[in-house]
Amino acid sequence: MNYFSSDFKLGILGGGQLGKMLLAETRKFDIQTYVLDPSDEAPCQFGATKFFKGSLMDYDTVYQFGKAVDVLTIEIENVNLDALDALEAEGKKVYPSPKTLRMIQNKGRQKDFYAENNIPTSFHIRFADLTGLKNALDKNEVTFPFVWKCAEFGYDGNGVKIVRSAQDLTDLPEVECIAEQMVPFKNELAVIVARNVSGEIKTYPVVEMEFHPEANQVEYVICPARIDDKVADKARNVALKVSEAYNHIGLLAVEMFQTEDDQILVNEVAPRPHNSGHYSIEASYTSQFEQHIRSILDLPLGNTDSKVAGIMVNLVGAEGFSGPVVYENIEKIMAIDGVTPHIYGKRETRPFRKMGHVTIVNENMAEARKIAEEVKNNIRVISVQ
Repeated sequence: MNYFSSDFKLGILGGGQLGKMLLAETRKFDIQTYVLDPSDEAPCQFGATKFFKGSLMDYDTVYQFGKAVDVLTIEIENVNLDALDALEAEGKKVYPSPKTLRMIQNKGRQKDFYAENNIPTSFHIRFADLTGLKNALDKNEVTFPFVWKCAEFGYDGNGVKIVRSAQDLTDLPEVECIAEQMVPFKNELAVIVARNVSGEIKTYPVVEMEFHPEANQVEYVICPARIDDKVADKARNVALKVSEAYNHIGLLAVEMFQTEDDQILVNEVAPRPHNSGHYSIEASYTSQFEQHIRSILDLPLGNTDSKVAGIMVNLVGAEGFSGPVVYENIEKIMAIDGVTPHIYGKRETRPFRKMGHVTIVNENMAEARKIAEEVKNNIRVISVQ
């Protein structure tokens, strides 16, 4: 199949920042792209060959969109899987497959899957709704503290809450959910696994994630993780085991906990490019976005090694600001060596909304971490007052 400078069409479901960064790679290779997204303001509206506005959850919209392209992929999990099933049954290439997405889309099902496949993960109980969870608490089947997660449609820290008392339950929605045992851990890690259609497989180095205490969003992604080699090997092996169990095609980001006694427990996965791999655009031989394109088009996988230490800082909307966005002090950070901002193209900011990221590359990890702090303290995502 000739993908390059041809009539071949790649379809992407979802037009957010992940799609936008994928489009930079399809542009590089001169591959035609069709993108579907429900928003007029989607970051992908400018980079795609053709942009279509429509619901990702509507069967007919997704089905008709899929009919118009040669290969279909996603940049968000919440899409109509029945439409993807129908397209796949008709011979359309859909990566990752709807079968894989079904196992991942619901967090309760995802956790059950780890237990069934002997993949180490924290203990959990599934509930049809919040009432079921409250009943289990009354009977001492669940005890405080625990982690509450909504089973579907959670993202960017929404849909996850640490519950320490009955008071913490009052704001939670009446939806299908899971209660997870709290894991005392010393690091949150992630490994991105790439697998192409022919089964070639590669892992990226283990990264370490530092989280914002309130927003439950990643503040820094550090590559390579500052951990022992033995722990890094264990993390990569667990990620490979997860990848094999899901039999996914494309990228699979596996988020994990390193416990106090250096066990590795899987937290959750994302079957697409992921925040934990953004550093790779500047720091790796092959960015995660190029690797996703290579995987789903069954091209040889690229080198996953890092050229240099990389740290990514998320740019999220500052608290107390909503409206047309302003990146305060962006020129200050751009004056620092090895600093590259990525602006996602969202015109409106609001508190904790992901608006962009900044990559810091440096030969010296400690220096990179220091600069990351400086970037974090200088740039602010605010709005026109």
